[in-house]
Parts: sequence; C-alpha cells; structure tokens
Amino acid sequence: MIYKVRVILDTKDDVFRDIEIREKQTLWNLHLGIKSAFSLMGDDLSVFNILDKDGVIVKTVPLEDMSDDGDGEIMSDVYLMEAFEEEGAKLHFQYGFMDLWEFFCEKVEELDEKHAVNYPITMFRFGNMPLKAPSKTAKKNGKNSVMPLMDDEFGSFEDEFNASSFADEDEDDFDDEEEDFNDDFDEGDNEDI
Repeated sequence: MIYKVRVILDTKDDVFRDIEIREKQTLWNLHLGIKSAFSLMGDDLSVFNILDKDGVIVKTVPLEDMSDDGDGEIMSDVYLMEAFEEEGAKLHFQYGFMDLWEFFCEKVEELDEKHAVNYPITMFRFGNMPLKAPSKTAKKNGKNSVMPLMDDEFGSFEDEFNASSFADEDEDDFDDEEEDFNDDFDEGDNEDI
C-alpha cells in the first residue's frame, strides 16, 4: 500500500508538496523525501513530532539518538503505518538548527503501488520555496521580539552600551599591587611521597 502524504511548509504563502511513499517505509525515508521535494540542502538535524487529533504532540522521533543511554527511538525505527495510523493523521516535521524549517505532514489517501517506481517520490509541487527559512518572531511596534514584554520593561542594550564609557571609571578603584604568595612547600609534608 502507498500513502499519499501532503507536506505543507509553515509559511504565510501556500507552499506544499505531495509525496507518495510505501506504508512499510520509515520516517527516515519520509525525511529524505521531504528534503528532496523541497530542495533542502545539507545534513542538518531533524525531528518528527507525531500529533493526535487535537494537534498535541504524542511522541517525538529524532533523526539521531540523543538519549544518554543510547537506546532511544529514531526515525529509522518507526514505520509510516505506525506514524499514520488513519487518514487525516498528522505529523510536524522540523529540519535544521539555525535556520529552522517547519512542515506539517498529513496522510491524504491510500493508493495501490505502481511497479518500477522508486518510492518516496514527489508527485505534485505547489508554490515556490523561499530562499531562507520563514521567521517565527512576532512584530510589535516595528520591532522583532520573541518576548515583547522585554522591550517594554528595559531599554535597548545598544543604547546603554554606547552611552557608557570607561573614561568615567576612577583609576584608584583598581588595586595594581599584587599580593605576595608563598609558593614554598613544607618539606616535612613531602617526605612520605
């Protein structure tokens, strides 16, 4: 059985791809299909979040095992038929670290397998991929801010840094004299060594 999965880029423009993949392939194969369909470069870390019907994360499946004991579940351990148990099931996919690309994956339908097709395969493309990952920061009063309250309570760091000067410091506040340290060891204590 083949799953048709619609992968939607989390951006204000409509950008999505339809990927067909075998139900017995793993999330690792879907990860490769998404990278290919959206022309994502590099080998950045990625993670799938399996969501319930309300969009709450049920399970997180990373590309590589990050657990302390080394026996955590990774993408190559989870088959698509486990991740997409029913039509309409959804996954949240994150790719990258500094430039974080976020996608929503939904199982649209089940199809019969076509012979001589190398799955996963991109069957439909809509929208142009942006050159860089969409920003998630909220705008308030023309400023980009993850925590808008911080801008209201405190002044700008650049303003405070540029306003202060080390010329105002009193040189007498610093003690240039070095303390005398006794580096001589008691020879009687070292006889046992």
